[in-house]
Amino acid sequence: MATKKTEDAFSLSFDPAKFADSFREFAEKGAVQSKDAYAKMKTAAEEATKTVEATLENAQSGSVELGLKAINALRTNAENSLSHMEALLGVKSLSELVELQTAFVRKQAEVAVEQAKTMQEATRKVAENVAKPGKEAAEKVVSTFKKA
Repeated sequence: MATKKTEDAFSLSFDPAKFADSFREFAEKGAVQSKDAYAKMKTAAEEATKTVEATLENAQSGSVELGLKAINALRTNAENSLSHMEALLGVKSLSELVELQTAFVRKQAEVAVEQAKTMQEATRKVAENVAKPGKEAAEKVVSTFKKA
């Protein structure tokens, strides 16, 4: 009797059909998991591409806007300077010259302050617009981590 129990304990029964079924099931699960991982990676890559494209588009339109504002400021300054030169050509006395020059400098200082405020505001808006797609993408990623 002792030999019978020893034989049962060391006997191996190998069923090739069960092994094939187990291996097939394992391979199918692996394929499904790989497809899921690929789909997630593809979606993430597409979203990242959209984010980069949106960021670049915002940067381009923002730099165009800033360039136009700078050109407008230069045009205004040039027009003011030419007007001032014309006024200086008609000066009849030194006191009139000093008065014109003082008024011009004061006006240019005010214009420069206003132009600086305008450029600062435009730059702030451009920076916000450029950062917006990345910020939204980051918030989306954070929200998915919070759900998980």
